[in-house]
Amino acid sequence: MSALPTGTALAAKLASNQPKARGFLHIVRHGGGLNAFYIVTYHRLDKVGTRPRAMLAEGAQSLIDLLGKIGVDFRLREVRGALEDILRLGSANIPDLWLSDEEMLEKGLVET
Repeated sequence: MSALPTGTALAAKLASNQPKARGFLHIVRHGGGLNAFYIVTYHRLDKVGTRPRAMLAEGAQSLIDLLGKIGVDFRLREVRGALEDILRLGSANIPDLWLSDEEMLEKGLVET
């Protein structure tokens, strides 16, 4: 057995040590039914000058896939409530999404 962490364990430890920014996802639905598309933007609360990059999801399944890629936890009541609000009202925020700068760039949530 090795006392040194493996590559994936080391990467996970380094990622957990990176400072994470607090923010929220804003989702707006355009259209309805099968023709609906969604605009998703991530807004950081600690940096005013950062421009969020709008991401497009064409259809409900595409939205679910995009949110999963970003790391949204669908088990949370706030997330399920936000998804219901999108269907009912046309837009919603998913609060308290903590991401590091590298994670935001990797997931395409901010412009470089």
